[in-house]
Amino acid sequence: MKKRKKFDFGEFWNMYRRKPGSLAVLILVLLSAAATVGVLFSLIIYILVNGISHLKPELFAWEFNTDNMSMMPAIVSTVYMIVLSLLMAVPVGIFSAIYLVEYARRGSRLVKVIRTTTETLQGIPSIVYGLFGYILFVITLGWSYSLIAGAVTLAIMILPLIIRTTEEALMSVPDSYREGSFGLGAGKLYTVFKLILPCAVPGILAGVILAIGRIVGESAALIFTAGTVAQVPSSLFDSARTLSVHMYALLSEGLYTDEAYATAVVLLVLVIIINALSGMIAKKLATR
Repeated sequence: MKKRKKFDFGEFWNMYRRKPGSLAVLILVLLSAAATVGVLFSLIIYILVNGISHLKPELFAWEFNTDNMSMMPAIVSTVYMIVLSLLMAVPVGIFSAIYLVEYARRGSRLVKVIRTTTETLQGIPSIVYGLFGYILFVITLGWSYSLIAGAVTLAIMILPLIIRTTEEALMSVPDSYREGSFGLGAGKLYTVFKLILPCAVPGILAGVILAIGRIVGESAALIFTAGTVAQVPSSLFDSARTLSVHMYALLSEGLYTDEAYATAVVLLVLVIIINALSGMIAKKLATR
């Protein structure tokens, strides 16, 4: 086994003393990394310290009322919202990216317009998506405040993210894979779905993880589309309150701050679990 080389300050100083600009950039990078990690851990510690002590069994009762302020309906609604949004957005996003990378002529105006559009849509505030969903789904289509209205709005919101991340994942697969497959007589469809797409799965899953994080943390768009009714939805056209909306509602009332902190702890744990499971799946697929 190779022995790990010990840090030599003299060698480090000799490397950077003639290049003060590089040393300044290195220091800035290290400070930025430390600040990012520090802010992240500060937020996590703040949420855990203020929320864990307020976690009580009645917060996980199946039915919500003013006595228990249960978050269980919100947890169920959040899971429903994640599943429905991904079922609508992921297939459309992946197939759109496959067309742009594998089938559309490279460098064409259509591809440039679509990429510019998706990048622009990623920067639109979520409140705009919420107003769009409110006008189209809640009022025009008559869906009222419902689970399906919120899920379709979120699917539209995360679609550009999935398209762009899938595109990058597909473009990262070397062209030699495609050329080798075509040289052995494989068709376009077989090459894309049996060779290129499996190689790009880890990158695609990374985009799905980001999309899940946006769904879980979204509140502005859902207030205008899914509503704020604290009950487990029995159908797609029932109103639903996700965890982020539940936390917002508790804080806005000003009477249930402790319960809001407890909800934040559950939301944080849920995000960590989803990211960990997605990372494990991506790692296994990458190993294969």
